[in-house]
Amino acid sequence: MTLKIISAEKVEYTGEVEAVTMPGVLGSFTVLDHHAAMISALAAGRLMYGAANGEKQSRDIKGGIADINNNVVSVCIY
Repeated sequence: MTLKIISAEKVEYTGEVEAVTMPGVLGSFTVLDHHAAMISALAAGRLMYGAANGEKQSRDIKGGIADINNNVVSVCIY
């Protein structure tokens, strides 16, 4: 699936990933390939993702919103 991490200033990351774990306002959740469409508010915490090449990356976020649709995960962060 494709992950897009977008801030107010720029697109910070676009790439193929195997999984994305996000800090939802009701708790962390993980998105895998072909996840059902959904929108979720994000809380402050750690956004973690595993690139298709096996490399794992993470970053701290202050909050945001995630949109999952058609195997694309768009995460708008602040």
